[in-house]
Amino acid sequence: MLDQPQNDSTPQDDFVVPAFAEPGIPSIRGVNWDGFLALYWKEVRRFFKVQLQTIWAPSITTLLFLVIFTVALGRGDRMVMGVPFADFIAPGLICMGMIQNAFANSSFSLLVGKIQGTIVDYLMPPLSVGELLAGLVGAAVTRSVLVGFAVWLAMFLWPGVNVSVVHWWAVIWFGLMGSAMLALLGVLTSIWAEKFDHAAAVTNFVVAPLALLSGTFYSIDRLSGAFQAFSHANPFFYAISGFRYGFLGEADSPILQGSLILLCVNALLVAICYILLKKGWKIKS
Repeated sequence: MLDQPQNDSTPQDDFVVPAFAEPGIPSIRGVNWDGFLALYWKEVRRFFKVQLQTIWAPSITTLLFLVIFTVALGRGDRMVMGVPFADFIAPGLICMGMIQNAFANSSFSLLVGKIQGTIVDYLMPPLSVGELLAGLVGAAVTRSVLVGFAVWLAMFLWPGVNVSVVHWWAVIWFGLMGSAMLALLGVLTSIWAEKFDHAAAVTNFVVAPLALLSGTFYSIDRLSGAFQAFSHANPFFYAISGFRYGFLGEADSPILQGSLILLCVNALLVAICYILLKKGWKIKS
């Protein structure tokens, strides 16, 4: 007889095979909120580490536009749309600063990943295409909101400028729609671009001209017919005009029309970015 107790179980009986999902069946169902938030906070912390460059420097630059046009050029007593010129251009400058920084943030993420060879950090995590796109756009919109708030606060404290809000819904809607539009355009640029020169070309030859010709510094009623037609074809114009309506209660364009146009443009950009990310165009080798 054996002194030790008998164990009828075999070594195979003690080994439990972990259950894996079948190939092709996702183990994370629904929205991967943890992954989405991780990507979102990664992008937010990235631009927040250099906040002097990404938030405060654009705010000072935008404020300098106000100083130049109201003080250096001696236009403090000029009236536009029934309000002082400084009150007229202030909302447009805030919105212009927001949309430009939304583009700058989203156009950098995927591009620097491709250049530095870290694009795998965006492609390997268990994130769907929609979650990846939402994280990049959400971080860009967050930066635009922070820049807009910093510019608004500086103008609020600036003597001789009234930036009190009349319609909060218009400020929120057009601010978010304009920022999302440029954030999506930035994602599209970062997908297409292969080097920083490509992104800079879009900034210099597309974003900057459309922003400066969006009615920020003037009312389009003073333009000729051809330039008015160009302004109405510029989606930046509807973001600026609607955002200004939230402060002044007056706009250069019908508010409902501008809202629908921005909504359609954003929907089109979402579809294009989604398809390109899904196919991995210029991202997956």
